[in-house]
Amino acid sequence: MLRRAVPISTQPVKHSFGVLRPAVAPSWTRCLATVHPSPLITEPPPVRGSMPPNHVARVGRLTTFALPQEVVGSQSDLSLGQRMIDTWRKDGIFQIFLTPAQGAMLRRAFKSSKGFFRRPYEEKAKHVDDRSFSGYIASGEELTDGVADYSEIFTVTKDLPPTDPRVQAKWPCHGPCPWPDANYATTMKDLMTLLGESGEKLLKLTALGLGLGDPNALTKLTEDGWHHMRVLRFPQVDRTNGKGKAGRGIGSHTDYGLLVIAGQDDVGGLFIRRPMDGEKLHNWEKSAAGFKENDENWTYVPPVENTLTVFPVCSHILGDMMQYLTRDHLPSTPHKVGLNTRERYAFAYFHEPNFSSVVKPLRDYGHEASNDKPGIHYGTHFTNMFMRNYPERITAKRVKAENRMQILKDIANEALGPARDAAGASVAM
Repeated sequence: MLRRAVPISTQPVKHSFGVLRPAVAPSWTRCLATVHPSPLITEPPPVRGSMPPNHVARVGRLTTFALPQEVVGSQSDLSLGQRMIDTWRKDGIFQIFLTPAQGAMLRRAFKSSKGFFRRPYEEKAKHVDDRSFSGYIASGEELTDGVADYSEIFTVTKDLPPTDPRVQAKWPCHGPCPWPDANYATTMKDLMTLLGESGEKLLKLTALGLGLGDPNALTKLTEDGWHHMRVLRFPQVDRTNGKGKAGRGIGSHTDYGLLVIAGQDDVGGLFIRRPMDGEKLHNWEKSAAGFKENDENWTYVPPVENTLTVFPVCSHILGDMMQYLTRDHLPSTPHKVGLNTRERYAFAYFHEPNFSSVVKPLRDYGHEASNDKPGIHYGTHFTNMFMRNYPERITAKRVKAENRMQILKDIANEALGPARDAAGASVAM
């Protein structure tokens, strides 16, 4: 759907510190449509915030969709799925409207998270676990392309008690979430449940839009999925600890799973890289971290009230596994975060395959041609990403000290099974 609505410049916009200098649009340009089941909304939702200083990017007005209450495979579901696929392939990202319940929960989650991050460092630092990668991550602890990120994070992974058989067997990344208090745990779990409902709808719509022979092909992967979430605080641009690069919140990267559903406050800081001819990244083969981080071909995603962003991997961003499943038909979306003139809060929810699942290209996208390859063991891919990003974390050190990567290798080889044996391959660690 196309509309002539808002004049947007096609040239990059440069910000000096704290001052927005928009380029003048010479003519009406292509505006991304708002899609809604009710009468057409004649203007996109209003944006908020401003681009972080000293960044060069185009300002994006993203396509926004409303998800149905239920995906039943109707003609309207099929049409919506096809438009989602077209948008992802063109822009790498789109937005969805928040439900009232999601909006209320997101506001509570932001409030609770601000309360946690304002606690003294010594208190926050207690909330880590040496079995899972969940818990507190200090500003400068996370690395992207070997450079410290300024994001301060609370990561929520699957909250497993010490009695869980996988924890007992010392599976990497498996363990309890070190919650700061019961109220915070309840709020975050409730938020993840609501976002997970959207994640399942999005995967069903994606299957319809891709024309898959099995409409449940994607949701089968997410049964008992390794869903997790990162709660992020970004410091004000001139109030950092000096461990990273000036103005850089998180370096450019792609995400590792199926879908990312993100929510942000009204400050702004997210940049995405739209699909471009000649650019093809396979993060499961070679790290995409730092990819063209400083060139001008980035799009700033301004905050829009009552929406979430979605990447094919929030906006919704596509991830590495979706790209692998569709043999590059839906490429993973490079993105990065800049620091703004105020502190910023965001959530990134990852709707993921089962930890033990083996991801292979879908039958509709060349599955047979890949039968000589063992596929990707999702748990191995996830663990490798976290080991790379947090090499000095107590969790990574315990993985190495107890040789848990060998345990993971055995798990992966068992899961890969006949495909691995036919290829004479094993899992690379």
